[in-house]
Amino acid sequence: MIFETHAHYDDEAFEKDRDELLRALPENGIDTVVNIGASLESCKDTIALMEKYPFVYGAIGVHPGETGELTEESMQWLKESCAVQKVVAVGEIGLDYHWKEPEISIQKKWFERQLIMAGEVGLPVIIHSREAAKDTLDIMRSLHAQELGGVIHCFSYTKETAREFLDMDYYFGIGGVLTFKNARKLREAAAYIPMERILLETDSPYLAPEPNRGKRNSSLNLPYVAEELAAIKGISYEDVLAITYENAKRIFRMDRPAV
Repeated sequence: MIFETHAHYDDEAFEKDRDELLRALPENGIDTVVNIGASLESCKDTIALMEKYPFVYGAIGVHPGETGELTEESMQWLKESCAVQKVVAVGEIGLDYHWKEPEISIQKKWFERQLIMAGEVGLPVIIHSREAAKDTLDIMRSLHAQELGGVIHCFSYTKETAREFLDMDYYFGIGGVLTFKNARKLREAAAYIPMERILLETDSPYLAPEPNRGKRNSSLNLPYVAEELAAIKGISYEDVLAITYENAKRIFRMDRPAV
């Protein structure tokens, strides 16, 4: 069975066939999905998905690109929502310097606030970090994020940076980018990161792997990622699925037997 640790099934890309697709996942081997909050609205939608589908869990948080909408009042709502049954993490939160909006000071402020919130509610974090490795690490260290535990989503840095996050005992979300021809840096990092620290993810509907690159992504594409990871690690496809499944249960603190 496969554990999908990062998807956005609340996204409008799934409006036409969301129910059909989600109901097809278990019969195709994807028995657990974590849907990830990215905005206040998507957090509300994530809660609705968790209530509707037994195999869907959720993360509550606001993506750096959406932090301009945050207020003290909405932070209180986020904190209260973390207590909803089946919420397993705070995320995705972090820094994204690829885009100019919102400004860096706003991103940093709400990244820090959401890290503090995660400590208050006792949940691990899912970190989004794009072109912002140093500031991400500096903030995480200053707020003792190693005590929270969590995942570096869609890891895109070098193996040297991976070492910095490993020293904080973080896990790494690996998705479709691993299959891209120009992903040499990521393949080197994936070879370096211990299997016991790797999670499978898609970031659906984004970043579909080869041979479906450029199309809408879904958890049905996870076998392509697992096959590439198996080749890099020199282990079986089945071992990749089993190890990443146990890793996901561990970081999200889900006491349920492997399927």
